[in-house]
Order: sequence, then structure tokens, then C-alpha cells
Amino acid sequence: MDGIVQDITVGTKRGSDELLSACATNGPFIMSNSAPSANGNDSKKFKAENRTSGILPSRVIHIRKLPNDVTEAEVISLGLPFGKVTNLLMLKGKNQAFIEMNTEEAANTMVSYYSTVTPYLRSHPIYIQYSNHKELKTDSSPNQARAQAALQAVNAVQTANMAIAGGGVSDSAAGLAGQSPVLRIIVENLFYPVTLDVLHQIFSKFGTVLKIITFTKNNQFQALLQYADGSSAQHAKLALDGQNIYNACCTLRIDFSKLTSLNVKYNNDKSRDYTRPDLPSGDNQPTLDQTMAAAFGLSVPGVHGALAPLGMPSAAAAAAAAASRIGIPGFASAANAVLLVSNLNPERVTPQCLFILFGVYGDVQRVKILFNKKENALVQMFDCTQAQLAMSHLNGQRLHGKAMRVTMSKHQTVQLPREGQEDQGLTKDYSSSPLHRFKKPGSKNFQNIFPPSATLHLSNIPPSITEEDLKLLFSSTTGMVKAFKFFQKDRKMALIQMSSVEEAIQALIDLHNHDLGENHHLRVSFSKSTI
Repeated sequence: MDGIVQDITVGTKRGSDELLSACATNGPFIMSNSAPSANGNDSKKFKAENRTSGILPSRVIHIRKLPNDVTEAEVISLGLPFGKVTNLLMLKGKNQAFIEMNTEEAANTMVSYYSTVTPYLRSHPIYIQYSNHKELKTDSSPNQARAQAALQAVNAVQTANMAIAGGGVSDSAAGLAGQSPVLRIIVENLFYPVTLDVLHQIFSKFGTVLKIITFTKNNQFQALLQYADGSSAQHAKLALDGQNIYNACCTLRIDFSKLTSLNVKYNNDKSRDYTRPDLPSGDNQPTLDQTMAAAFGLSVPGVHGALAPLGMPSAAAAAAAAASRIGIPGFASAANAVLLVSNLNPERVTPQCLFILFGVYGDVQRVKILFNKKENALVQMFDCTQAQLAMSHLNGQRLHGKAMRVTMSKHQTVQLPREGQEDQGLTKDYSSSPLHRFKKPGSKNFQNIFPPSATLHLSNIPPSITEEDLKLLFSSTTGMVKAFKFFQKDRKMALIQMSSVEEAIQALIDLHNHDLGENHHLRVSFSKSTI
């Protein structure tokens, strides 16, 4: 390994001010500066770097506000998508680091991207800017072993890539080139949906993804993902292993698979071969829309720390999410958990109907219809990610003949009425409701979140209930049933299609948790299938 890292030197220093002196030559760190300060101390200048128009682009990037437990690999991963990281200096005592890119263009791309997207590491926002130093030089340090190993791994991958492209492969590079291009991915702490499309958008940043198969094993969501080459797989593993897709949850655990190629038979929501758009969807599986296939090829920038949360349940929604709030920390950080719902029908809206409807997208904690403005309500979700998911799917949908407007509220919580305060039952606390869909980690409900549609998915149907019974029940919600189909292999589930999305929304509100007898309560959700 030592033979392929000649262009990389690494230093690690904890709690030292030596880095901040451009003239300090007696310590292990020397930073060359095109314009050193007169007094030899650049501490103040570092604090103000890139805050004035006088700071010019540099290959050296200054990273601040790092969490205490950050690793060298995590810091390196910030620069990987933009080019080659040739040097690293960690100042863990100051929660800072410096990385040097191989070109000024790579550094410029990195700083430009992070000027619009705040990166997160271990759920903490960090800050990236140009250094006013043009080159980072480090001598040996007793604390540099971890940083040395991390950078060697990165350099080995890059050397393998160059050797393969040039037709000559060194022994070390050959080992990486011969590495399996198939990764085995386990998602731990699965609190929010992670779909095949989410994985494709995240992993595509590190190479060409050819195939993905998702499945559940040992009660864990897992995936097999095949790259075009082994070096891309190595690159992705180094950058993404241990990272969270969403803040504080959905942690990626990545290993190399013993397989060298995947055999994908169907293109659907569980498996996909991106080189074969002609593959069938399989029994009872939705057909892959070719316009969505184009969206799957979306190049999604930046996946570090708390990854870009692209967990919208369809490619179109994922693309919309990417366009509006791509990157780190993503939509979870930009909002609180309370939604303002306006343009409601004051004669028909109740806290219960909002609880059932918004509960499709998260666990509703409280609902408050405003006392003096009953066309408005506040809905408090379990967290801000669920709030954003509900807002993205329900804004503009028609309820009781009016198009709802769903936006983020300025309130951080929904207050319960004080004792003796007149409320008329307009405020309800649902925090302990047994109807929450997402309490159980790893529940299939996380994988089946879809936009409102005219087709509803029914489950928990007792054996005695017939097709006619269900058609009659749903017709009673002032809607019209257009089609119905029991699942062929499981008559506990069925699809029912109403004549419009608005009718389906009303049917879901009215009949979710409806008592069908035999200790069976109907479960209703939106489906992406058609009958």
C-alpha cells in the first residue's frame, strides 16, 4: 500500500494553535500561504475566511463545527464526489479539519455546492469554506495513523481507476479492480421508508449502478446493488458505510457480496435492471413507467453524513424533492413538525378526519381546529420528516369539496387547551392512539407510502366478507366504486377503485379502522396500482 500513496501526507493534531500560524515551522504542521500575515498569527483570519470578497479560491478547504466523534473517513467523504482528496489535517480539539483537493476546480465545485446545501455529519451541521492558504503541508505526527489509513484507502481506489483506464494494473490496484462490484446493504434503524429508487439516487453518485434487488431478511431491510466495476463499489463503501440516510436513523451498513453479478428477472418496486428496461414487471407488480426510468438516472449531488433524504415513494416525488430541497440535511432540517392546513370546509372538518388522513404519512400527535378561524387547523406530526412527507402529498388535494393548502406552521407545537378553557372539542391529543401506522420499526407501512389516488389498498379483511359487502360499504361513503379485486394469493387484502381521488380520500377517512366483525378492523391506505 505504501508504494501508491507517494502524493499524500497526513497530519492529525488535537487542540493545537500551531496550524493557525502561517509562520510556524518548528511544529509538525506547515501551511504555505501566498500572503502571510505580518504578525505571524492567522487565527482571526481563519475565523473570517471566505466571509469577505477578498478571499480567493484555493485547493485547501477549511471545515468547521465538526462533531467530537467524527472520523477521518467521514471528513474525506465530503470531498470525494468532487475530485481527489490529496491531503488531510484533523484538529479534533478544535472541531476543525482541512482537506486539500487535487485541483482548484474540484475545490471550487465543492465550495460552490456547499454554499447552497448545508452538509451534516452525525446529525450536526458543519461549515465549509475556502482556506486563505494555497497549499497544505504536513509532516509526520504520532496521531496520524487513522487519517493515514483512510487516505490510503481513497488513493488506492483512485489508483485502481486510473490503472484500469490506462490498461496497466499494479498489484494493489489489481486487488481492488478484482473486488466484487456487488454490495450487500443493510439498513438499520429503519424509521422512514427506503425504496429502491432512494438507493439508486444515493449510490449513483459513486459510479454506474446496473442492478438493484431489495428484500427483507431476518426482519431487516436489505439490498444487493451491482456497480459497473469493483472500484466504484469500493468507493461507495468507503463513503457511505455507517452513514445515515435520514438524520439519526436509516443507517447504512455495507459489505461486499460474494456474488459478482445479479440476476434480475423483473423491473418493479423490489428489483430493477437499469440495462434492461424491457423486462416485465412480474405478477401483480406495477409496470415500470419509461418516463420514470429517465428520472432514475438523475444525478443527485452530495451524499454525506445525514444523506440527502430522497425517501419519497415514487420517482416523480423523488425528483421533485431533489429539485426543491436536495442535499444535506434535507427536508427534515428545514421545518418543524407542525403543519398549517387551510381552506378547509368548516362545516364538515373535524380533528378526527384530519388525524386519519394525515396519519397515512406519519403518526399524528395533535390536531387543533382554530377556534375563530375554523377553515384553518394545525396538525402536529411525530417529527419534521413526517410533516414534510404529509405536506408534499396532501397540499392541493381536495377534501369536502375544497382544495386544501398545507404549509409549515410557525408554531413548534400544538398547545392543549388550559383547564376550563372553552374549546368545543376542536383540539385533540392523539399521541397515545392505537391507530398510529409507524410505531413499529421496520413495519411494511414504511415501504407502502404513496400519494393520494383513486385506488385504495384494503387489508385485514375477515374471510366472511365478500366483494359485494365491500362494494356496498364503500358506496355508502357517497362515492362510486368503479372496480374491485381481491388479491389472488391473500383474500385478506384487496384493491378498490373509486371514481375520483377526492372520493377515495373521503372513503379512507370514513372507513379506515371500520369494524368488519370477527375482531377485524379494516385498514385502508392509498395504492399506486390500478385495477
